[in-house]
Amino acid sequence: MRFVDLIDKKKKGLEHTKEELQFIVDSMMNGSAEDYQVSAWLMAVYFKGMTIDETANLTKAIIDSGETIDLSELRNENCPHIADKHSTGGVGDKVTLILIPVLAACGVPIAKLSGRGLGHTGGTIDKLESIPGFKTDLSIEELIEKVKDVGLAIASQTKKLTPADGKLYALRDVTATVDAIPLIASSVVSKKIASGADYVVLDVKYGSGAFIKTPEEACELAQWMVDIAARLGKKFHAVITSMEQPLGRAVGNAIEVIESIEFLKGNMTLDLKELTFEMAALTLMELSLAQNKEEAFSKIQQVIESGKALEYFKKLVESQGGNTAVIDNYRFFPQPNYAFQLKAESDGFVQNIDAYKTAYACKLLGAGREKKTDAIDYSAGIYLNKIFGEKVVCGDVIATLYANDPDKLETSREFLKTAFSISNEEPHRDSLIYKII
Repeated sequence: MRFVDLIDKKKKGLEHTKEELQFIVDSMMNGSAEDYQVSAWLMAVYFKGMTIDETANLTKAIIDSGETIDLSELRNENCPHIADKHSTGGVGDKVTLILIPVLAACGVPIAKLSGRGLGHTGGTIDKLESIPGFKTDLSIEELIEKVKDVGLAIASQTKKLTPADGKLYALRDVTATVDAIPLIASSVVSKKIASGADYVVLDVKYGSGAFIKTPEEACELAQWMVDIAARLGKKFHAVITSMEQPLGRAVGNAIEVIESIEFLKGNMTLDLKELTFEMAALTLMELSLAQNKEEAFSKIQQVIESGKALEYFKKLVESQGGNTAVIDNYRFFPQPNYAFQLKAESDGFVQNIDAYKTAYACKLLGAGREKKTDAIDYSAGIYLNKIFGEKVVCGDVIATLYANDPDKLETSREFLKTAFSISNEEPHRDSLIYKII
C-alpha cells in the first residue's frame, strides 16, 4: 500500500477501506508519510468528502493511535454508565462549570477532560485556573481517584489520548481544511470516546460566536457525530444551540466562574438555565436517573435549591487544591486594576449583543490568547449589565469592562460599543435551543 495511491483514490472521490484509513493514520504517526502528503490527502477529503462509514473508521484509527481511559470502576448500581459533555465552543459558555456539579449532585460520577481557550472562545481549564491554587494537570489515575473520592473531577486534556488528532489538526489549521465536517466529527468523537464515556451530550453551536454560522450546518455536523458514535457503539445526543449572543452576563475567566457560582446559588439568567437544564435532563434520562423531562427538571431544581450542587462545586475546588473561600468572597479571585462602564447612548431595548464582537473585545482586554503559549489575564473580562430584551434608558450602564492595562480598556470599549444593538421595540425571546438530535 502506498500513501500516494490513497491520495489519488480520494482525489477521485472513491471510498477508503478500514485498512486504508488505518494505514493513513499509522503512516502519519510513524513518519513514513510526509506532512505534504497528509496535507494533500486532507485537501482531497475537503473537496471530495467521506462517507459515514469512512469517517467512523477514521475515528477508530485516531482513537487507537494513543491511550484510552478505562472508567469502568466508576460505574455503580445507581449509575451504570459514564457520562460526558462537549461544547463546540462559545462566548460566555460556562455550562461545564455548572453542569458537572449539578450532575454529580444528582448521583452521576463525572471524570471530565477539558481544554484551554484559543482564538475568541474561552476554555474551561483557563476559567478553573483563575481559582487560586486550582490544579488541572492531573494524571488519569489522579482523575479517577478524585472522582471515586468526591464524585467529580475536571482535568486538562492529555497528549496521550488521540495523538493522531493533534497531528491532523495542526495540518488542517495551516491548510484551510479545518471546516471539513468529516474531519471535525472524527476529531470530536475520537476524543470523547478515548476519554472513556459511554454517553455524551454535545452542545453544537452556530452563529456569530461559533465557527459554524448556520443552524443547518450545525445540524449536519451534529448528525454526523451522533451517527459515528453509534457505529462505534456509543450513545451521543446533540443539542443545537444559538451562539449569536453571549451566554449569560459574564465573558472572561474569573468573572465566568463567579457567574457559575451565582447560578448554583440560584441566581441564573434564562438562557443559561434553559441550556444547562436541557443538557442535564438529557443525561439523567439517558442514564435512567429520571423517567421524563419533568422529573429530571425537578431533580435539577432540587439540588440547586438545597445547595447540594454548590456543595459539589466546593468539593471539586477543594479536591483539586483550589481556595474554597472564593465561593463566598469573590475578592479572593484575581482582581483587575481598572474598570470602565459602557453607557447606553439611547433609550430602548437590547435587541442584540454580537457574540463575536463581545468575545473579541474581551480578548483585547487580555482574557484570551492567539497561541496556546500566550499568557492570559484571569481578572480581565466583561460583565453585561444589560442583556437581550432588557430595557435601557440613555445613560444606563450596559456593560462593565475589567483589565489591568488602561490602554486595553480604551481599545476594547470602542469595539464593544459596536456589539450592542438597541431599538424601541421590545424583542421576542426565542428558545436558545434550535433542535435536539
